[in-house]
Formats: sequence, structure tokens, C-alpha cells
Amino acid sequence: MCGIAGIFHCGTIKPVDPARVERMCDALVHRGPDGAGVWTAPGVGLGHRRLSIIDLAGSPQPMLSADGRSVIVFNGEIYNFRELRTELEGLGAQFRTSGDTEVILAAYERWGAECLSRLHGMFAFALYDLRQQTLLLARDRLGVKPLFMAPLSDGSLAFASELKGLLAHPLLRRDVDPLAIEDYLTWGYVPDHRSILAGVEKLPAGHFRLLRHDRPATPPVKWWDISFAQRHRGSERDLEAELLHHLREAVTSRMAADVPLGAFLSGGVDSSSVVALMAEASRDPVRTCSIGFDVAAVDETSYASQIAERFGTDHRVRRVSSEDFDALETLSTMFDEPFADASALPTWRVCQLARESVTVALSGDGADEAMAGYRRQVFHFHEERMRGLLPAGFRRNVLGPLGRAYPKADWAPRPLRAKATLLSLAGDGSSGYALGLSVVPAKLREGLYAPALRRLLGDYRAEQPLIDMMNQAPSQSGLDRAQYADLKFWLPGDILTKVDRTSMAVSLEAREPLLDHRLIEFAAALPDRMRVRGGQGKWLLKKAMRRYLPDDILYRPKQGFVTPIKEWLRGPLANEARALTANSPLARSEWFDKTLLGGLVAAHSSGLADNSRLLWQLLMLERSLVRLGIFA
Repeated sequence: MCGIAGIFHCGTIKPVDPARVERMCDALVHRGPDGAGVWTAPGVGLGHRRLSIIDLAGSPQPMLSADGRSVIVFNGEIYNFRELRTELEGLGAQFRTSGDTEVILAAYERWGAECLSRLHGMFAFALYDLRQQTLLLARDRLGVKPLFMAPLSDGSLAFASELKGLLAHPLLRRDVDPLAIEDYLTWGYVPDHRSILAGVEKLPAGHFRLLRHDRPATPPVKWWDISFAQRHRGSERDLEAELLHHLREAVTSRMAADVPLGAFLSGGVDSSSVVALMAEASRDPVRTCSIGFDVAAVDETSYASQIAERFGTDHRVRRVSSEDFDALETLSTMFDEPFADASALPTWRVCQLARESVTVALSGDGADEAMAGYRRQVFHFHEERMRGLLPAGFRRNVLGPLGRAYPKADWAPRPLRAKATLLSLAGDGSSGYALGLSVVPAKLREGLYAPALRRLLGDYRAEQPLIDMMNQAPSQSGLDRAQYADLKFWLPGDILTKVDRTSMAVSLEAREPLLDHRLIEFAAALPDRMRVRGGQGKWLLKKAMRRYLPDDILYRPKQGFVTPIKEWLRGPLANEARALTANSPLARSEWFDKTLLGGLVAAHSSGLADNSRLLWQLLMLERSLVRLGIFA
């Protein structure tokens, strides 16, 4: 895994200072501590930081093609590079290295931008064609690897693997995009269609951008999308066998490395499935690691140990204290943009543990999005069935008012927390799903914003891009649309951002076999009943894995990484929460209504309400904007 950065002049050709590219790369040293390089030509500069995984000594970057036609900087792994290499050699290509980077160069020279569809893996790269004088920026299908871009005042476009690479360029403006504040408070992260800094863009997953010196920059082009529009017609047994085949292929293809390799093991269905298939394919014990907590209610290490013993793994466990709040400054630096998924902290800790013994770790991320494993997807599946049975007028005129009047009973048993369900049923499926996925409801956000910020936002609401995405999804059912949104919106914005930044912060390469695009495409064509049955999501996956895993692993309630932010904000972080309404940088920004915010802080501190997620979001927003130099 690596970090890349560069500068390209659009509409003109100006010299590129290699020292600027080098500074941008130096900001990404954590992504690639094993080597560095910069290459420049009139109007273009490419830089690279390398974390050596394959062909340790033989694939330095930036890399020129054998004929000198093109040069590339590349972040990621191409898992089918050996097969592609054999095909290209048959077509006359010659290779000087044994790694995957040179294969991308040869594939581009043979097929141009259409080579992207032949690449199986995770990647973000910049490839300059010296003959055509064009720069190809590309990102993998699902957005595992990031790429930030920004037009600059001198007519150039700068790009980097992380925002901090762009921040190293002296011409980057540091103005907050107010729409990103709305997005962030709604979702807990800044989604891929936005950046916290105005003018900065993220290349969308499954897109490329072709830039030329002789014309202004053009928009990104979509080269891949996931479709739920088709359905498999095979028998249950045949579909189960085909799913298992895809799982094995996905796992084994990601076990190739010239450095020590292991896996994250939480004891849940997904990571346990990955470890089971790794153990099946490996001669040696799989190296696994788990993070535990000193709060028994959220500790899963006993399940992870059960799987480790079952498959004879070389297992390591480390416990994280519930008082591990002193890492917040590190987290804000790690993510650059505000990021409020509190599971980032334990994810970072498990990456630290893994890096002590391996350089590559396989994770179980992706199965929930692809196979309907989230509780919200199962609820949505059943809600859509109810929408089909209840007249629209009844839902709108009866359930809507009832939902608005129903108390927000976070303290009550789950069956009695009906407010969100009633409000969701009152609207259409896409609006209901957006409502359930949002962290801070629209009404609370609107009341929280001060007049100046409300004017800047106008009529923009963060839910609308998600609703539009669901309504335009290639799909057959409401479940399809929900999963499409999770794969295209939630996955790259939250889950993959979290794993990329926390793993790269410790120079660890994380690989997600359950996001193999062939597996994703297969799962998207499964009938609804093969994904959700009764109250169970991931139905076919669990059935297929029963030959490997016990039922108490497969069918126990889902449990993710949990961080005790509620307790922190009533204890060691209580003063920081109170400062949000007084003399903190965020309070001085005059973006938020201090009276309403003060009431939310007081209610949380006294135990009358749980406002921890919102307060945590505001604290992380403040820390990030201080780091970015927006706040003094």
C-alpha cells in the first residue's frame, strides 16, 4: 500500500516544482515508509511513497513503462496481475519487474482507459501518457482506496491520497464548505460527493478522470457501477455453491504477499468466515488479532478466541481501556476531515496490534452492505412490505402525525422505540431509509444552526443526494435500493475511510476480500429471500458457512466495535462538551445556536437524555477544523 500525490496543469503547460510534489508526498510518509520518488516533466509532476508488499526491491515508483511512453504512481493491489501479465506477454509485452505496477502500465498501453475493467483489486493511480500528454486518474470500483483533488489558482490540479497531501501545497485555499457541515452532522462523516474544504473533490468510486494540457479539466467518468436489476434463477443449493466459490476465490486471491500476512478477527460472521477460508487455503497457522474491552457488555474476545481455537490460528488479543479517550487528537489528525464514527478508535487499536506482527491484514468489511447484514436493511425490507399493504393516505395522514407525536424513547426497550418506524412508514421507502440512516434528524439540525449558517445552506438538505441515489438505483426492490445506497454512499464515506486511515496510520495494508467485485455482483443478483429471511440478514452467506462455523457464531446478535462516548461526555470529556457553548473555537464560529446547544449539553450531563452522538460529532468537528487551520 502506498501514498500518491501530484500536480497537473490543465489548459496550459507550466513547469512543476519537484520540491512541491516532494512536500506533498512527505505528508503521506505513514502510507509508505519504505521508499519515495518524484518524477516531473513539463506541466506534470508525480510523487510516491511506498509500502513494500510485492516485489519488495524491484518495483520503485514513479515507474516508467518499458518503452518510455507512460509513467505511473499507484496505490493499491491488483490481485489478478499474474493472469494479466501472462495475457499481455502473449500479446508481445515485455516486463522488467515481477510486481503489479508494471502490469497496469502494460495494460494501459494495450487497452487505454478500458484496462480498468480488467483490473481486479483496490487502487487509486495517476498515469501520465507522454505521447498523448494526458493524465489518467482512476479509482477502484468500490472506493477502497481514496483520491483527493483540488484546482489551484495557477491553473493546475493537485491530487493526493489524503487531504493532508493537498494541505502541503501552498496554493490550496482553506475555506469551509458550509454544505459539508450539513452533510457531516447528518451522517457523521463527509460523504464522497463533498469535502470539508470548498473546492476540494474526491474522485468517486468506480470513476476515472482524463486530463489534458490543451483544455480545461473535464468531469469524472463512471467506468463501473453495481446493478441489482437482474436475478439469479438457480436452485438454492446451486446458489449456495456458487457463493462459496466466490468467497474462496476472493480470500485466496488476497493472500498473495511477500511480507507477513494475517487477519482481523472479531468473532462475528464476516471476519470468522474470512479466517475460516484463510485457514483452509494456508499450510501455516493464520495470524489473527482481536481487540477487547474492559467493559464486559461490549467485549467479543471470547467469540474470537473460539474461532481462533477452532482453526488453530496464531492469535493475539489486546484490551482497550474504556478510558482511552486521550487518543482523540491523534484521530482528528489521522482523518483530516471531521469523522465521528466512534469505532475508529478501536479499529486503529486493532491495526496497531496487527502491525506488530504482519504488514498485511484481511478484514471482514463489506458483507453487510453486499448481503443485507445490517439491522436497518432487514427493518427496511419489512417496512417496504408494510408500505405495500397500507394505503399511502393512511400512512401519510395517520402514521405521520402519530410518529411526530410519539416520544423519542431511546431509554425504552427496542420494541417500544416506535417513533422512527412510524415516521419512516409515513413517507416513501427512500426517504424512510435516509431518515433511519441519519445521525442527527433534520428538525434538530435546523434548530441547531444559527441564522448565518442557515442562510449559507439555503434549501440544501443532506438526505436528498441519498434519496436521489436510491430512486435512481438499478434495482427491483426496496431492499435493492437500500443496499445500493449502502454500497455507494455509506461504504466509501464511512467504512472504507475508517479502515484506510486507521490502517495506513500505522503503515498496515488492509485488504477486504468480501468486497471482491465478482462477489458483490453475484450477491446483488440474489433474490431478496436469499438475503433476508425472517429476521435474519445475510441468509445465504450464513447457510453456506455452516460447514465451517457454529450456529452460536453465525446467528448471534450483530455487535460492532463500541466506544463509551456517552460515559466520556459525562465524565472526563464533560468540560469539553460544556465548552462548546462558551469559549471554544466552535462556539466562537457562531454557526450554532448556543442556547439550544447548551440545553442539549445540560440534558446529557444530567442523564436526562443521551445526546452523546451529536456532542461527539461537534467535538470532532472542532478538533478537525483546528487542525486544518480554520479555527485559531
